[in-house]
Amino acid sequence: YLPAAKDGDKRVIMLDGEPIGAVNRIPTGSEFRGNMAVGGRVAAAEVTDRDREICAYLAPTLQRDGLMFVGIDVIGGYLTEVNVTSPTGIREIDRLGGDRLGEQVMRWVEQRLTTG
Repeated sequence: YLPAAKDGDKRVIMLDGEPIGAVNRIPTGSEFRGNMAVGGRVAAAEVTDRDREICAYLAPTLQRDGLMFVGIDVIGGYLTEVNVTSPTGIREIDRLGGDRLGEQVMRWVEQRLTTG
């Protein structure tokens, strides 16, 4: 358990090794986890220099392993998890910040399909 978890668990969405958005998931009630599935509330979050540093460190390994669309979790400036099968948070990021990450991801996929 990291004490900073009480302030939230930041989900950073990565696409092809680059961070494209973030959302903070904050625990509520007696639940110590900030996951949205267990009732955590969401708040807008920026991708920080520390987040970018973590992403830059992870990117070569993720790309080598063909993991182009992932969500990483950061608590208190530390990487706690890499989500490769369920990088949720895009809808929340879009809703809170007016971003269009879903469209950005789909454009990236379309480009990859047409350029091979």
